[in-house]
Amino acid sequence: MTTFTVQPGRVPLLISLPHDGFFIPADIAERMHPAARRSPDTDWHVARLYEPLAQALGASVLKPQASRYVVDLNRPADGHALYPGQRETGLVSTIGFDGEALYRDGLEPDQDEVRRRIDEYWRPYHQALAQELDRLCNEHGRAVLWEGHSIRSRVPMLFEGRLPDFNLGTASGASCTPALQERLQSCLASQSRFSFAVNGRFKGGYITRHYGAPETGVQAVQLELAQLNYMDEDSFAYDEARASSVQELIGLLLQTCLA
Repeated sequence: MTTFTVQPGRVPLLISLPHDGFFIPADIAERMHPAARRSPDTDWHVARLYEPLAQALGASVLKPQASRYVVDLNRPADGHALYPGQRETGLVSTIGFDGEALYRDGLEPDQDEVRRRIDEYWRPYHQALAQELDRLCNEHGRAVLWEGHSIRSRVPMLFEGRLPDFNLGTASGASCTPALQERLQSCLASQSRFSFAVNGRFKGGYITRHYGAPETGVQAVQLELAQLNYMDEDSFAYDEARASSVQELIGLLLQTCLA
């Protein structure tokens, strides 16, 4: 069973889009509330933003087919919290970003099902990610792992108020070199259209923290976008006019990684 796609590139840059998928298998969906079956917490359209840039730059792209509701690829397999003390969704979450239950009463996944989902979806994605990073490092001596994410601009369960437009996370500076973080921050500061934060509410999830190891030649960066800048947050419809400016700035950030 194929649960992801990987497009190998020719430059030392891997773009991982672990929440791009929205497919929910029928045996899972039939136990969920109708609203959850739409997978509303998907990082909508991030592949549409990134894939043209990746093709132009020659970067690799890795993306899943299944929704984060099946299993969250950006959470550790042991399920421990990324942000202790703060409310968050989990590895196989039973609540959405609105705090509402995903499953009908008594139909939540048990531990055996959680283990099956890890084996069928989580492990293959991470094996592919590690293999592609190894390939890039073997060919180029280094690699940058770029984690592409997006989220609604207002999610009261996760953060107060409105999220900045561009949210850069480097595990508080641990997942990339100070020089790369400074160059990326300077790129964001050089424009005035979009607000931004560096290591604010989103510091980078499991993938950024686990794979980012500058001392071994792998640098990792997460970018969390506020969705209202490129889509309608209620209908999930892509907004081509607004998205072009977002895509342009993402392109500059990716070029900065390769400079």
